[in-house]
Amino acid sequence: MTAHSQDLAATTGRDAFRQALTEHAGQDPRIWCCDSDMGGVAQGFGAAHPERYVDLGIAEATMMTTAAALAAAGKVPFVHTMASFAALRAGEQVKVDIAYNNLPVHIAATHGGLSGGHFGPTHQSLEDIAVMRALPHMTVVVPSDSATAARLVPLLADLPGPSYVRLARRATAPVGPADRPFALGRADVLREGGDVTLVACGPQPVLAALGAADRLAADGLAATVLDMATVKPLDVPALVAAAERTGRVLTVEDHSVIGGLGSAVAEALAEHCPVPLRRIGVPDRFCDRVGGHDELLAHYGITDERVYETALAWHKGVDVL
Repeated sequence: MTAHSQDLAATTGRDAFRQALTEHAGQDPRIWCCDSDMGGVAQGFGAAHPERYVDLGIAEATMMTTAAALAAAGKVPFVHTMASFAALRAGEQVKVDIAYNNLPVHIAATHGGLSGGHFGPTHQSLEDIAVMRALPHMTVVVPSDSATAARLVPLLADLPGPSYVRLARRATAPVGPADRPFALGRADVLREGGDVTLVACGPQPVLAALGAADRLAADGLAATVLDMATVKPLDVPALVAAAERTGRVLTVEDHSVIGGLGSAVAEALAEHCPVPLRRIGVPDRFCDRVGGHDELLAHYGITDERVYETALAWHKGVDVL
């Protein structure tokens, strides 16, 4: 591991993305930053590029419309807010002002999934991917580590339409080398095997899939692990190739089982390669607990233990979901 990759491994996806954005803005004068009083953005981007930084406070709907206006004028705005506010509070503005007009506004959202669990159900965003995935023109990305988050910035800056990026709030282990190939719309094949395909997005789910794959290997089972960082557009060819090889697919996500990665995978498989599918995520209910991220993930079974036990039992002919 290089010194640079070590630094990234100790950085949250959120901070790596913000740092990369600040640096890339020094080379690309089109880039603007619209902030919703998130903390940290003003000290980074705002200090480096004050003439291209706008803090609109907690007026998220107004912020989306402002970003759309900037994009219509030839700028490339990056918007910073919480996932629940981006997808729901400002959802109409995202739909009508940004997506409908196919404008290059890039929404960088934190507190996705259960990561805002300490704030309670109002800030637990279990439907953001479903909402954004349903909007025409919208690219949806859930990077699995800080290196991937940082590498997203120049790719998004040149994307002709809008995007939604869900960023991690705390540092996690890298899922692979920092310099591994990455492209929007392409799955990253982290493991290759013939017994089961594990498809995941986001730091904890991908690490859970990798941990489960290692445990399955100890039992003589070889799993294919796909890091499906781009949820939309989905890498259907990579998914179908893995499904054809293994004959069964298990998805893992920090999101409702409705509308997110599991649903996207189910839709693709139903049309292109019907094989048995099981989904691990948050059930169709509001979270009734307040707690830390790991605590809530464990409560809903979004863990390597659950993935391993599900895949192993499934291989033995027992369906535990």
